[in-house]
Amino acid sequence: MTDARITLDPAFRLGTIDRRLFGSFVEHMGRSVYTGVFEPGHPDADELGLRTDVLDLAREMGVSVVRYPGGNFVSNYRWEDGVGPRESRPTRLDLAWRSIETNEFGLAEYMAWIRRLGAEPMMAVNLGTRGIAEALELLEYCNYPGGTELSDRRIKNGDPDPYAVKLWCLGNEMDGPWQMGHRTAHEYGRIAAETGRAMHRLDNEIELVACGSSGRHMPTFGSWETTVLEQCYDQVDYISLHAYYQERDGDVASFLGSSVDMDAFIDEVVSTADAVQARTRSRKRLRLSFDEWNVWNQDRFGGEDSLDWRQAPRLIEDEYNVLDAVVVGSYLISMLGHADRVGIACQAQLANVIGPIRTEPGGPSWRQTIFYPFALTAQLARGEALRVEPDAPLIDTKAYGPVPAIAAAASYDAATGQAALFAVNRDSTNPLTLTVDLRALPGAQLRTHKVLADDDLRATNTQSHPDRVVPRELTGHVDGGTLTVTLPPASWNVLELSTTAE
Repeated sequence: MTDARITLDPAFRLGTIDRRLFGSFVEHMGRSVYTGVFEPGHPDADELGLRTDVLDLAREMGVSVVRYPGGNFVSNYRWEDGVGPRESRPTRLDLAWRSIETNEFGLAEYMAWIRRLGAEPMMAVNLGTRGIAEALELLEYCNYPGGTELSDRRIKNGDPDPYAVKLWCLGNEMDGPWQMGHRTAHEYGRIAAETGRAMHRLDNEIELVACGSSGRHMPTFGSWETTVLEQCYDQVDYISLHAYYQERDGDVASFLGSSVDMDAFIDEVVSTADAVQARTRSRKRLRLSFDEWNVWNQDRFGGEDSLDWRQAPRLIEDEYNVLDAVVVGSYLISMLGHADRVGIACQAQLANVIGPIRTEPGGPSWRQTIFYPFALTAQLARGEALRVEPDAPLIDTKAYGPVPAIAAAASYDAATGQAALFAVNRDSTNPLTLTVDLRALPGAQLRTHKVLADDDLRATNTQSHPDRVVPRELTGHVDGGTLTVTLPPASWNVLELSTTAE
């Protein structure tokens, strides 16, 4: 057994935890929409065809914002196809995922679903095959009260009140050659700036997200952000980041340590954005939107060209195990550890397609292992993120070199006196004794210690055994302002603390 130490002190405030950190993503891809969130005729479907069982699970997850309709899908999407009577909507070819798109689920259904979920919408506009004019038309349809052709069309289609969408993505992954309408950094920076300027002229209360690199591995990473932001810095509020990770060649140690790569990615984008701010002498401090992140076994996907033209195919439906869930928990820790700059984060995706929720057509829905770290973090991370500096031994990894044996983040809500510590033991073979100095939190007591771990790191939840992997409770004790707990090998942990409120 190894030892680690952490000090929790409310004076070490990092930043307020934005509820938008607990976002998700629904793209017209595979079964994310059709037989995922939407399935008319399902026993649990409501009058609009929305699966209420999936809605219930999304509420349990604590999903705060949902990005839509893509993703790669948006770069060839005609938003007009998804409004008006369903029987008159056209069927189109989706070039992103080589799928047949019926448009039965469109803007009105998405907004109805969002409202029933109690989350915030986050819309993406097509800057691939379309441009400024179409972005403005979509914004007017969504947000203008009435009295114009487009706003009156929304009213005629059954939505008298504006959708009041505040968050808008200016395209998706425009640095990627796989994207419909892929652009150079200079080309994209110009169209983002002009689109943002025009959209603000129509509605000056919206917030805009510029496309950053679609991965830290991209050959243009860094130079892309610099060139784009030099042209559109004052028109946007966020720059996006996307990252997916997977276990490679059985290298468990590197997989458990992969959140250090996410940390570096965030730090580098922050530095780049701040350098542009300095050069342009802007008074605005840009925030980050990590609007695609997850574990995704991309080696198992043959690429878009391997797909046949089908309607809502089973596509990239990864079955997540205990190890995946622990790693997902470490990414949530990374988000909390950068709460001063990361204001939005969306786990991709919600249902079926690399999703924490799985469904069967006409059948049940269930929680994958990665559901639990997200749900418990969203539930307990409240108030301010605290700066924590774990003192722990190092673990050698092939991909990232030496990494700390523990990844940790903490939150504290002064109004309620509630605190939470989130921790991952990256050591896959040894438990870790964690000592937490709580002297700066008067009257601190451990309420619960929940852990996601298993002797079988490959254990999964399935339709026949949906509760094979669930969090369990462990014990710990506080003595003289010091908390001592044991973190099992390869585990995600959350310690819920009660204190004397200020």
